[in-house]
Amino acid sequence: MDWLKAPWPWYIAGPMITLVMVTMFFFGKTFGISSTLKTVCSIGGAGKFSEFFRYDWKSTVWNLFFVAGCIIGGYIASVYMSPDQAIDLNPETIASLQEVGILNPGAEYLPTNIFNWENLLTVQGLVFMVLGGILVGFGTRYADGCTSGHAITGLSNLQWPSLVAVIGFFIGGLMVTHFILPVIL
Repeated sequence: MDWLKAPWPWYIAGPMITLVMVTMFFFGKTFGISSTLKTVCSIGGAGKFSEFFRYDWKSTVWNLFFVAGCIIGGYIASVYMSPDQAIDLNPETIASLQEVGILNPGAEYLPTNIFNWENLLTVQGLVFMVLGGILVGFGTRYADGCTSGHAITGLSNLQWPSLVAVIGFFIGGLMVTHFILPVIL
């Protein structure tokens, strides 16, 4: 059963993503996680306060099952299918991460010295989790979709706004990685 804990190669994972995309396209659905949050807010009554949430949420309730499947699949993958060894990182990457305070790069997917409950009420924790969440939420709404929606659905449908959004995501990610994270960490 060790083969279950090995990462799936691109020639398996890529066609599986394509199969999901073709199936969703066939049924007239689009992939994206941010639209599920819109559905949840609409179900909760946010339409009373904002025109954006006033729509027929029953037509998009399938998103809730999709996200539930993502959560269940992520749990199964992390608990039962994750390798027991550290992630194979470039030694230069390990050194630069250790310079900015990441204690054991590659040993875990999220560095627990940053992402933990005790750190939430520190300045660093508030910046990462609260301010970061607000900025991601704003960016998702402003770009009319999340990274997965634009990068997977939008690009595969050859949508010009998705290409612009994905380029913006990469530029923003590079800027944060090289200029903001070293200051915050």
